[in-house]
Amino acid sequence: MEDEDRKNAQLAAHFPHVTPKIPPNMTAAPRVWFITGSSSGLGLDMTRDVLAKGDIAVATLRKPEVLSDLAAQYPPDRLIVLKVDVTILQDILDAFKRAKEAFGRVDVVVSNAGTALLSEVEGTPDDVARALFEVNFWGSTHVLQEAVRFMREENPHGEGGRIFQITSGTELVGYPACGFYSATKHAIGGLAETLAKEVDPDWNIKITIISLGAFGTNAVGAMVKVPVHPAYDNPELLVAKSRNSILTSLTGSFDPMYEVKGDAAKAAGAIYRMSLLPSPPLRVPLGCVDLARAAAKSFLDEVEQYASWSVGLDKDEYLK
Repeated sequence: MEDEDRKNAQLAAHFPHVTPKIPPNMTAAPRVWFITGSSSGLGLDMTRDVLAKGDIAVATLRKPEVLSDLAAQYPPDRLIVLKVDVTILQDILDAFKRAKEAFGRVDVVVSNAGTALLSEVEGTPDDVARALFEVNFWGSTHVLQEAVRFMREENPHGEGGRIFQITSGTELVGYPACGFYSATKHAIGGLAETLAKEVDPDWNIKITIISLGAFGTNAVGAMVKVPVHPAYDNPELLVAKSRNSILTSLTGSFDPMYEVKGDAAKAAGAIYRMSLLPSPPLRVPLGCVDLARAAAKSFLDEVEQYASWSVGLDKDEYLK
């Protein structure tokens, strides 16, 4: 009961307006977390946070040696590090199988693996854009598919699990110079939302989409950067200002268009707390609430402004 008391105390501290109660399947033992993209950024901080709180981590990444120091700190009954390239379906299937062999179940999946691209839409070569979709969309899709199957068929019957699909604030509003990146996040967010509505409630599988704001990670440094398309080489254009603001963040300085104020370790803690909620939300803008509010207001304003354009468009038999 100590583990249950500890987690309920965490809930009470962060959600004082509700009566905390952890679902029964989360109280008996440390939970098993399956995390993709664990080499850096949110994935690494999520792995560290899970371990620090006494849970078990299955950390997956393309280069396991990156986590050699962390792996040396924990025994294999607390942490296993697996080589997974999410663009290779068999890697994903093998990793879930290994988690089953090691721990018998997977309680929480964090689909976090991804890459970024800086480029104008018109200036993006097809092969570069398709490679981005292979990771951010198809890789995440295959993780989601196997996570749902695993939680339904491999976990103890009815226990289900929690799935977090990490997207971006650019899923909520297109960001100039990141068009194809935005597109991948739009796509996987829409797919995850649909999947959440498709799963049988009796499976007890809950999916939450996390739209991340600008957090301090190595994402900008690692992103693919396509040279400026000549037609957009005008410093007064919004896309040029956006590109410049993103690149400026590499110097440690921040332009108002792209302020990196978020602490990824704190974001990991927030996701952990969210995983304890009996009825987690479908969508959460994390670190980009103002962006989400502005996007929602703009959309609703235009819906109302042009609502009359939909009047009279039904078939004649429905207009009577």
